[in-house]
Amino acid sequence: MKRIAILIENLFDERELMYPYYRLMEEGYEVHLVGSEKDKVYTSKSNFTQISTHSSKEIKAEDYDGVVIPGGFSPDFMRRNQYTIDFVKEMDKLRKPIAAICHGPWMMASCCDLKDKKVTGFYSIKDDLINAGAKYVDEEVVIDGNLITSRTPKDLPVFLKTIIEKIG
Repeated sequence: MKRIAILIENLFDERELMYPYYRLMEEGYEVHLVGSEKDKVYTSKSNFTQISTHSSKEIKAEDYDGVVIPGGFSPDFMRRNQYTIDFVKEMDKLRKPIAAICHGPWMMASCCDLKDKKVTGFYSIKDDLINAGAKYVDEEVVIDGNLITSRTPKDLPVFLKTIIEKIG
């Protein structure tokens, strides 16, 4: 069974967390919600709550087939945790799928080698991605190697279809 990590921190966008969560489970994947702390209640931008199933301190990249990074403001909190950074860096080193939507590519800017990679994301983080060496494009989904990026919740259907195709 394929195992997927979805990163979670406070101020996540609930659409970008829950749509992938249920869609990936529908495909038969084992899905873990990974936060800074295990069994912690995290609150979205709209006060929706969700509990993490694992902490980034306790997981290893080799045990996962992919990672999804939702947006909202949560990626700014994700990149403050060294264990979360190390997990995503190791996923990138292993060339495993890293999928980020909206503000999620903020995390990629802190963890992945974006030099000359094509990526997209919410328009307000365009400069951050370019400063990290990426080539920013305004498309609903962009694949470059093991990196999958999308712009906003309206891109979720094609984003998930692409993730599922990439992971298999």
